[in-house]
Amino acid sequence: MKQDMIVILDLGSTDNTGVARKIRDLGVYSEIYPHDITVDELAALPGVKGLILNGGPNHMVDGTAIDVCPQLYRAGYPILAVSHPRKDGGEALDCWPADEASYTQLLKTFVFDTCGADANWNMKNFIEDQVELVRRQVGDRKVLLALSGGVDSSVVAALLIRAIGNQLYCVHVNHGLMRKDESESVVRVFRDQLNANLTYVDASERFLNALAGVSDPEAKRKIIGSEFIRVFEEEARKLEGIDFLAQGTIYPDIVESGTKTAKIVKSHHNVGGLPDDLQFALVEPLKQLFKDEVRRCGVELGLPDEMVYRQPFPGPGLGVRCLGAITRERLEAVREADAILREEFALAGLDHKVWQYFTIVPDFKSVGVKDNARCFEYPVIIRAINTVDAMTATVEPVDWAVLGKITDRILKEVKNVNRVCYDLSPKPPATIEWE
Repeated sequence: MKQDMIVILDLGSTDNTGVARKIRDLGVYSEIYPHDITVDELAALPGVKGLILNGGPNHMVDGTAIDVCPQLYRAGYPILAVSHPRKDGGEALDCWPADEASYTQLLKTFVFDTCGADANWNMKNFIEDQVELVRRQVGDRKVLLALSGGVDSSVVAALLIRAIGNQLYCVHVNHGLMRKDESESVVRVFRDQLNANLTYVDASERFLNALAGVSDPEAKRKIIGSEFIRVFEEEARKLEGIDFLAQGTIYPDIVESGTKTAKIVKSHHNVGGLPDDLQFALVEPLKQLFKDEVRRCGVELGLPDEMVYRQPFPGPGLGVRCLGAITRERLEAVREADAILREEFALAGLDHKVWQYFTIVPDFKSVGVKDNARCFEYPVIIRAINTVDAMTATVEPVDWAVLGKITDRILKEVKNVNRVCYDLSPKPPATIEWE
């Protein structure tokens, strides 16, 4: 279906995504484009009903104040300018209203009254549109997906199964650093329930052998990343006639990769940075969505809550939570402790409230007492933080009774552990992960 769109032109604002998200919350689709988009480029975009010129502190580029293409002012689009003087003599706002009610009302008035946009942006319509687009792009050819079990790859898989069925080929690599029962969950949902073409590769021994004795965090990350690429590449070459590679690219990946008025936040290389010689055309059906929208898409597609609301998980998995050189003993301890933490947070209603929570097991022991004798065993460290953008983070003040129950269970149920600690460090100065 044709959906209306409000285009945000980046004239140096630091909160373009906040405006786009607010408009989407009103039920109208919105995207961000660079300030120097041409009239022809804008006309080629479907359903544009109005423009927001979003100025801000980064409005100077190479010593010159930036502006939109002069012809845009005469192109017939309604324009709302914020912190940016309008060259056509129209009014501009000094800044967005500080209070939420006025901010929302301003956008409502512009989007619906001035632009005449319809509130037709929702997950059901998005899925219908993407199914049609994927079918048009892929035809009767095959698509390959590295299915990690994370939110993005899982939602991509579910959407593509709806669009092209058994033309999708999924590869799930278990590198032995997954959380408890995660690989089993991937197989259960996608192979058993959704009837996906799923290749499951248990490469645990291969990864653990490659990591033996390696203590440097960056060296561990590189080994895990490169080994993943090798395994995935081996499996990909066994499949014939693959023309497309599906990726879980989402909208923040594109925005964070930099604009003409903002520096790159981070580079994004989905699927671990696959080698160039694989040479597939890309299928990226989620590239228009923010993270919370991806989750809503997963719910609409019928994925289970435990998969849709899965905790953020680093690519190296438990490899960066089993600090120092990875041992099977400590890896098992961090996996079992993490499972207890997740179970108790769910029972306490914290699983949807806290952004990220996990356990860490360091590579040193502390003295304790078990069975009336001294013992030297590992501590488990609990980390629970809240954040909006992962650039800063605060610590969740977990109720003492909940922490007490978690501690009691870990000490009783997890082998080789005699101490539990709670990390109270915000970011900065600490980072979210320990390695």
